[in-house]
Amino acid sequence: FSVAADLRNAGIPAEVYLGTSGMRPQMKYADRRMAPAAIMLGGDEIAAGTVTIKDLDLGRELASGVADNAAWKAERPGQQTIPRGELVSAVRKIISGSVEG
Repeated sequence: FSVAADLRNAGIPAEVYLGTSGMRPQMKYADRRMAPAAIMLGGDEIAAGTVTIKDLDLGRELASGVADNAAWKAERPGQQTIPRGELVSAVRKIISGSVEG
């Protein structure tokens, strides 16, 4: 919950998905909510002091040109793993891009 608290403290609305489902239903939920980004924080990220951010707006935009689903999944466009301390600035950058676009 500290990731959501950090975002909220920076004035960025944030939700926490509470459920036992896998990643796919969580991403579908975020997509249905038209969330501009999803933050993924698992054991690997916690151990490394990082977070993984998926730019959902960019993913929606790029999905229209997908010819090869396997290549799309391998490339993971719009997804990046960054140091935990850069979370707020990275999310702000994504949000400002979705507002401009």
